[in-house]
Amino acid sequence: MSGPGIDAAIATGDGYTIAENTSLKDRNTFHVPARAAWLIDVREPQALAEVFGHAALKTQPLLVLGEGSNILFTRDWPGVVLSMVSRGIRLLDDDGERAHLRVQAGENWNDFVRWSLARGFVGLENLILIPGTVGAAPIQNIGAYGTEIREFIAHVEAWDRDANRFVRIAHADCAFDYRDSVFKRTRGRYIVTAVEFDLPRHHELRMDYADVREELAALGIAKPSAPTLAEAIARIRTRKLADPARLGNAGSFFKNPLVDMARAAALRRAHPALPVWPAHDGHSKLSAAWLIQACGFKGLREGDAAVSEQHALVLVNHGSASGAQILALAERIRATVRERFGIELEPEPMIV
Repeated sequence: MSGPGIDAAIATGDGYTIAENTSLKDRNTFHVPARAAWLIDVREPQALAEVFGHAALKTQPLLVLGEGSNILFTRDWPGVVLSMVSRGIRLLDDDGERAHLRVQAGENWNDFVRWSLARGFVGLENLILIPGTVGAAPIQNIGAYGTEIREFIAHVEAWDRDANRFVRIAHADCAFDYRDSVFKRTRGRYIVTAVEFDLPRHHELRMDYADVREELAALGIAKPSAPTLAEAIARIRTRKLADPARLGNAGSFFKNPLVDMARAAALRRAHPALPVWPAHDGHSKLSAAWLIQACGFKGLREGDAAVSEQHALVLVNHGSASGAQILALAERIRATVRERFGIELEPEPMIV
């Protein structure tokens, strides 16, 4: 048994490791201090049946954690943290026009995007440099620059804790929505173990955002390909978003709010500079970054908790901020935007 403050493997099995009283500071991209009563790293999905046979998982709360790029810890986790670290990419079918791929949950998302582009598969170029794992991608239905991952997901494989077995969930049953899915709504039920993608070899590039067009022009690219578009977007993201390895953050902290078109039009009349984009089901999407910056928060620092100087959507940890301090700043931003614009900002990361 490990003592207080000590990270130690206390049990290993075929394809997994269990440790007690383990630091999570290097397991979250905010780099805030937190500990888990138990940490389980699963290298082989087949081990999940045995893993969930352990008494701790039957009696204590469970948190599934990837690379920790979409979470803010404001306290220790009193139960079990489970991390899928399985790796592997397998080509299941390729008819020359479209490829069907199966990717293990523990694969790094950005590495997979670059892998796919290098092999002539397109569609994911707008999602380059999004931090996290492949297994986390469908949970959040990650998206950027007019593309959402749901467009390319065929099936999601997962361990269903209710049924105590593996399931293969078709796209139609994933209930994808803006930064949402059935996996997020039933958090804790499904442990994503692999994702199957359908990726085309030909796909209309999406370059509707002004900064994307400007970046391509700055690079002298008149006729972009998927790889060159990815490079332009990577350059934009590198400039705008702090590298979590150097400055703790979880990317965009707030979702771009969705409102009905009439309300968006009224806000635009009152604030002509407010960016508004068309969304689905008769809604419009507002720029959360603009709302936050208009309230004077961009670059604001309170101790080591701050709003990025590069992008108002990004909250950062300059070194020793606690999760509670970052959350307090986030709540202050939400209250100010609500008071001034009547808009309720919703955090993207999971708050513990």
